[in-house]
Amino acid sequence: MEKISFDDWKKLDLRVGKIKSVKDHPNADKLYVLIIDLGKGEHNIQIVSGLREHYKEDDLLGKEIIAICNLEHVVIRGVESQGMLLAAAFKNRVVLVMPDKEIVVGAKVE
Repeated sequence: MEKISFDDWKKLDLRVGKIKSVKDHPNADKLYVLIIDLGKGEHNIQIVSGLREHYKEDDLLGKEIIAICNLEHVVIRGVESQGMLLAAAFKNRVVLVMPDKEIVVGAKVE
């Protein structure tokens, strides 16, 4: 496994976000298009995520998640993705990384 420096890790903008909307991706059966609230004074971001086989829309709506907010934007099957959700994956199981206690939306992960 390649090691990174602590300074490289600090470059990541990891935030607590809240899933405001969930829609099926118009061009991909395994993808959702999510709108993530990053808290007061921040703009919402759109994330394309491969969670459709693992979560129902209703199970995601309103969840607090951890998002990487400063990734370069990419277009995935015709839809712009402005970040990434953190999830753990093992074999065919994918689970979101979420705060275990209540905390303000927009809080930085440090």
